[in-house]
Amino acid sequence: MADKGLIKHLTDDNFKSAIANGVTLVDFHADWCGPCRMLSPVLEQLATEMDGKAFVAKVDIDAEQKTAAEFQISSVPTLILFKNGKEVNRLIGLRNAEAVKTFMLSAV
Repeated sequence: MADKGLIKHLTDDNFKSAIANGVTLVDFHADWCGPCRMLSPVLEQLATEMDGKAFVAKVDIDAEQKTAAEFQISSVPTLILFKNGKEVNRLIGLRNAEAVKTFMLSAV
């Protein structure tokens, strides 16, 4: 799954440091997940719109099982909003751009 631009792909090793400062929206996804693929263009758009205010990142639940287990991800896509390393909210399932942007702005 190729994302352009500002979306960071996080691993078990860099996850904690990547979300430590500021607001980060993390998309827990899987390559085999249709709704996850449908959400990708929305996240690319928001990564550009929110540049400087918040980060957008992705975690592949199949490759990064430790992080997925730590946050008890049982359904994808799951969007978790972090502020300074702490979870502040989560959305499960496919959402449109406006809903995800409103969700992100709640922590900015």
